[in-house]
Amino acid sequence: MTTQQAIYPDLKDKTVLISGGASGIGEFMVRAFAAQGAKVGFVDRAQSQGERLAALLNSQGFTVEFECCDITDEIGYRAAIGRFEQSLGPITVLVNNAANDVRHSLEEIDSQMFDQLIAVNLKHAFFAAKAVVPMMKEAGGGSIINLGSVGWMMASAGYPVYAASKAAAHGMTRGLARELGPNRIRVNTLVPGWVMTEKQLAMWVDDAARELIARSQCLPGSVMPEHIANMALFLASDASAMCSAQNFIVDGGWV
Repeated sequence: MTTQQAIYPDLKDKTVLISGGASGIGEFMVRAFAAQGAKVGFVDRAQSQGERLAALLNSQGFTVEFECCDITDEIGYRAAIGRFEQSLGPITVLVNNAANDVRHSLEEIDSQMFDQLIAVNLKHAFFAAKAVVPMMKEAGGGSIINLGSVGWMMASAGYPVYAASKAAAHGMTRGLARELGPNRIRVNTLVPGWVMTEKQLAMWVDDAARELIARSQCLPGSVMPEHIANMALFLASDASAMCSAQNFIVDGGWV
């Protein structure tokens, strides 16, 4: 089944920042926002993939910039955000997409690994929001979209620190929404189900997983990256003008 993409005229010429945009869900978000006529800046550690995606989209007439950046390096990420502001204009849409659901057990986690997982799954989102909020206030509003997860909602095993980070992202959304609402800055959590990205298909999705998905979702079929990107477009646009502090779950009706 082909996924249709709505057109949001108000997204044209908006400056959008997406973390982890070189592959997976993030890549589809970059493509989706570019197709709306937005000016898209995205970061990722995968330099060659990011450069190829930006070059492709620019060759098609879109406005896309890529910075190779480690989002856990707060100073470096802040500098990249500043460069996007200078070249693309004030950022009024922030999509905190980057994360790593690497499997890990309680026994193997030490303090250093704990801090690393928190940094890649939570900390960068907070400080990216801190960096762009002044731009949004000056512009008269904006939208911050934090990526959550149904994993912790289902009490899934195999990644306790990731689960804790994603649960905390929901709490961060609620706290920032209350604090920033008077400035017309909306903050929401976009919550994917089990999305069939190349990484998931290569590493985790086997026949048993497909049976679990078919048994657990209300809807038949697969949750694809474009389904998540479509929800991000809605949350970024004026179509969601009175939506804030909420969870928007795209999981085929699993949780």
